[in-house]
Amino acid sequence: MRQRQCKLLLPLFFWEGGTHISTEKMKVLVVRPMEMPEVQEIDHTLSAMQELVGGTIQAVYPFDDPVALIANDEGKLLGLPMNRALTDDHGVPYDIVCGTFFVAGLKEDDFASLTEQQIEKYKDKYSNEMILFVPKQPEAHKKPMKKEKHEHER
Repeated sequence: MRQRQCKLLLPLFFWEGGTHISTEKMKVLVVRPMEMPEVQEIDHTLSAMQELVGGTIQAVYPFDDPVALIANDEGKLLGLPMNRALTDDHGVPYDIVCGTFFVAGLKEDDFASLTEQQIEKYKDKYSNEMILFVPKQPEAHKKPMKKEKHEHER
């Protein structure tokens, strides 16, 4: 089974002398737990991306397309709700993304807007795949049954 390489990408446009230099917006697909995906236009800034996922970002590349899945780097550690599964080429899950994430396009060393075709492809994918979390119901506390004493017992 081949797992795609996942690595962290922090685009080069974020820092020039410690200041952000981009004023662009980008069109991304936002996927929240237990909700249908939605297209959203966000500022092309690190702070906007972090705000969307609720913390530091991590980008993974589970697809052959030039897109990145950007999620909260500490989603599992923070106990964020399970969202969607990452699957191999055969559809077998190998990881779960926790918390809100978004899908963005890629260009060279940078994130970019998704194309209309990418939006439709990943909107379809994530509209039809959800992780349902059903907590186990605790068993009702039962009182121990009183055992009848038989004649031969003390």
